[in-house]
Amino acid sequence: MTDVSPVLDRADQNLPSSLDNLFELLRIQSISTDPAFKPECRKAAEWLTAYLTKLGFTASVRDTPGHPMVVAHHDAASPDAPHVLFYGHYDVQPVDPIELWESDPFAPAIKDMGNGRKILVGRGTSDDKGQLMTFVEAVRAYKEIKGALPVRITILFEGEEESGSPSLKPFLEDNATELKADYALVCDTGMWDSDTPAIAAALRGLVGEEVTINAADRDLHSGLYGGAAANPIHILSDILAGLHDETGRITLPGFYDGVEETPANIKASWETLDRSAKNFLGEVGLSIPSGEKGRSVLELTWARPTAEVNGVWGGYTGAGFKTVIAAKASAKVSFRLVGQQNPAAIRDSFRAYVRSKVPADCSVEFHEHGASPAIHLSYDSPVLTKAKNALSNEWPKPAIVIGMGGSIPIVGDFQKMLGMESLMVGFGLADDRIHSPNEKYELRSYHKGIRSWVRILDALA
Repeated sequence: MTDVSPVLDRADQNLPSSLDNLFELLRIQSISTDPAFKPECRKAAEWLTAYLTKLGFTASVRDTPGHPMVVAHHDAASPDAPHVLFYGHYDVQPVDPIELWESDPFAPAIKDMGNGRKILVGRGTSDDKGQLMTFVEAVRAYKEIKGALPVRITILFEGEEESGSPSLKPFLEDNATELKADYALVCDTGMWDSDTPAIAAALRGLVGEEVTINAADRDLHSGLYGGAAANPIHILSDILAGLHDETGRITLPGFYDGVEETPANIKASWETLDRSAKNFLGEVGLSIPSGEKGRSVLELTWARPTAEVNGVWGGYTGAGFKTVIAAKASAKVSFRLVGQQNPAAIRDSFRAYVRSKVPADCSVEFHEHGASPAIHLSYDSPVLTKAKNALSNEWPKPAIVIGMGGSIPIVGDFQKMLGMESLMVGFGLADDRIHSPNEKYELRSYHKGIRSWVRILDALA
């Protein structure tokens, strides 16, 4: 590490012009899901390419069947420096319903909230233009002071993240050699709170299954056949109820293969966070955790696997009453995975369990709904440790390492297709109203986000 104080000072001095640059990008209406805004998406890609070129990158707009990618490269001062791939997306969500916006969504502005707090308002301020520009402006400050960069950088900016990324996987396949780096930096995440930066080290995987139990060849009169004929709703209910034991553990054979316990020091850091069952579940009108007994809500949602029934149907569900025994019953079941759990093995175990519970005169059908493994960066990874220390030096409270209950598809693609782990650092807050009217980004998040990336880039070198 070097003395980055002069670079941090330059980032501070650059803040007014950094905001001007961000606002230029925010004014471009790059709504990817609406064909009417296709020219605007290209305009955003061209703007980023021009700005990166101005900073010394070799940058280009890359056409795809949809909206273009931006790819840029910059060497490091030392040929032995690490190589990072930074990912962000320049496309934004539609602004509907427009009548709920307090100002023009594509006329970004700084709004003074009093008590020294200021926010940036406009579509894309937080998701993801403000986030990606924190990195770009950190690079700018570093170049202006040092004349070179501490790490080799490849940048990939996507234009279809908000519309399902249909062009991304083919693009990664076609350009894998060019995009491959030591690891990826992903900025599409957030902080724990306004004073506590966070690194997301784990994303749960997913297995989706739809199961249908078939019994009689038609719906039956429950008076004539009740008590003698198999009832597929009963069978399915028994199957679903048997997925968990009395302690909340999942009963499928081999389900916990590859599941590791969260390190004690990580769990201890989570215990310092204000996320009790009462305040977490209280927000949705609940209070009692339903998963594995003896585990905190953060451990349950970040670090433990799940089996959830997402929908059940069968028989007569219309108005009034109809006394039938249904011919079939169906359910949708999802499994969130952690650690090294194998999605294919989980699916096989579930299907074997279901088949074992179906009577000989009934049948079962399955329909799969996707599968992806969990993503996990080692808690003692040197890259994670360096980034954590760098963030802790910038913010009032030490950085924490968190998990995420859902998934970020690009992180899985980087791991599976490019063989790269991802360091996920972002500066958004839960109340940034992303995807909603009146999206905002804290001015402090933007400013200290730039300073944070300066520190991280220096630490990674």
